[in-house]
Amino acid sequence: MIEIKDGKKILTTPVSDEDLKDIHIGDIIYLNGSMTTCRDVAHRRLVEGHRELPIDVRGNAIFHAGPIVRPLEDDKFEMVSVGPTTSMRMEKFEKEFVELTGVKVIIGKGGMGPNTEYACRNYKAIHCVFPAGNAVVAATEVEEIVRAEWRDLGMPETLWNCKVREFGPLIVSIDTEGRNLFEENKVIFNERKEKAYEEICRHVRFIK
Repeated sequence: MIEIKDGKKILTTPVSDEDLKDIHIGDIIYLNGSMTTCRDVAHRRLVEGHRELPIDVRGNAIFHAGPIVRPLEDDKFEMVSVGPTTSMRMEKFEKEFVELTGVKVIIGKGGMGPNTEYACRNYKAIHCVFPAGNAVVAATEVEEIVRAEWRDLGMPETLWNCKVREFGPLIVSIDTEGRNLFEENKVIFNERKEKAYEEICRHVRFIK
């Protein structure tokens, strides 16, 4: 489901293809519902190790993040800090990951490449960037840690399944058309750089 609340565009899991069709690169969205932290080793276990994820992320969100979590009583946990890790590390796995899991929202830091573009275009998913340096803020948007799976991987790589509320802001970097904000901006920035370079050179030619 998608709704507008106080000017915010909020996605609530489970997310459908229809929910994502009018979301485009550069949009700012927020997330309600189910989000699972999922980093390098979990991707590798699924894609290369052919091990099914113990948490169903179909129609839901994953977060490329290695959180700091405080254990409580009765096998409960509290999120202390959950900042995004570099998404590009998961690039070589993401096409197969999206195909196998049906995940709809991928959240991380920085851009991703052609494998993720293909996955978003063909399986109708999006990649979003959570602003770096806001790990403690992100933790306040986690209402509850519902489950913790693959704990043998250690705290950063454990699958922490969370219930989140207005998690964001999330900047859409790849949309369901496969458009890539980072790659499109590279073209624009390089064009501006060349023009700026020419202009600067015109004014400093006298310098030997």
